[in-house]
Amino acid sequence: RLASQLAHIPGLSYVGTDVVPQLLEHAREICGRPDWKFLLTDGLTVPSDDNRADFVCFFSVFTHLRHEQSFRYLQEARRALRPGGLIVFSFLEFKIHPHWAVFENMVTEAHKPENPLNQFMDRDGLAMFARYLNVEIKNVWDGATPHIPVEGEVQWDDGRVQAGMGDLGHSICVMQKPRA
Repeated sequence: RLASQLAHIPGLSYVGTDVVPQLLEHAREICGRPDWKFLLTDGLTVPSDDNRADFVCFFSVFTHLRHEQSFRYLQEARRALRPGGLIVFSFLEFKIHPHWAVFENMVTEAHKPENPLNQFMDRDGLAMFARYLNVEIKNVWDGATPHIPVEGEVQWDDGRVQAGMGDLGHSICVMQKPRA
């Protein structure tokens, strides 16, 4: 998702990771950027030298990990970030009405072992993560409140149309590593 939106920016370095090889190949194809890296990962590491990255993004990642795994990934992101760098991630929270439908589905489908884990986070927990990571929460956007400028109209699979301002469906948190 992110790579395709950034592919038109010349001179930008990008490293995309996933646990699914087909998604990495798809990203390579749609981006058309042979200078970018798309790497298969098998653990909770960020493939970057220390203090190198401007930002690290996790979209629809922490929703499928246990809290301790998400925290470990955030530790890795902080290590990889240059001072002042940003961590951006999406998450589900109980207080957001559309997210509740995800939980209800988990309750109804709990007997099916093939269903993916959907983990919820709360803002108090994020504040504790930030404290122990020594990062600052710069912003949190509600998953049901449009906050992203949208060019034209975007139609979601469920038929909703967003124009002007949109959202990702998940809530978004931005954390910043101290500058010094």
